[in-house]
Amino acid sequence: MRELIQSGLDALGLAPPPRAVEQLEQYSLLLQEKNQVMNLTAITDPTEIVQLHFLDCAAILGCCNLEGRTLIDVGTGAGFPGLVLKILVPSLKLTLLDGLQKRLTWLEEVCKVLSLSDVTYCHARAEDRGHDAQYRQQFDYATARAVADLKILAELCLPFVKTGGNFLAMKTADCQQEVDASIPSIIGLGGMLMSPHQYTIPGTAIARTIIRIEKQSETPSKYPRRWTKMQNESL
Repeated sequence: MRELIQSGLDALGLAPPPRAVEQLEQYSLLLQEKNQVMNLTAITDPTEIVQLHFLDCAAILGCCNLEGRTLIDVGTGAGFPGLVLKILVPSLKLTLLDGLQKRLTWLEEVCKVLSLSDVTYCHARAEDRGHDAQYRQQFDYATARAVADLKILAELCLPFVKTGGNFLAMKTADCQQEVDASIPSIIGLGGMLMSPHQYTIPGTAIARTIIRIEKQSETPSKYPRRWTKMQNESL
């Protein structure tokens, strides 16, 4: 597995820190073990975990510099992409936000096993925590890998980002129509769409896109709205 991880990172043009490959391998083993008793991922094959989780998440580093930065991973689930990025950039100050406490409890255990520090665990819904002064407009970066429409993800994530920071949304390659439809919402939230980062996951033929949104002005205080409003009403 280490050879697969290393070759994939090489293909992405990434030079991992000394213990990163070993930590990712251990993360995979912990994920497979815990997945037997908790629904963390539908991907259980070790090769696919490396490719479809680790390398997919690592590709974010092709469009940003996270050294010494702050990042909130909104709806982190099993730690993707946040924990992978932390392993590859140890100086990253990471906050993992999720609505399920037992996932965060497991992620905290993983971080202890992997000796990862500067990780904060936030049990909350993004639409609630986005109004909390402790979190609102406090981060250089926000990430989301959740399967949701971009205009909803932007409303959930941009409130966390500082002016001058970025929201990075992980999407499929064929997302242009969704992106175009989200532009009015992005502008209304204080963001500006930047050029996307497109890549193919090493070892696969799967093309992916990272949608980059720069925070240009403060998000109006009424956002994010309640979940049902986000789903049913435009900005």
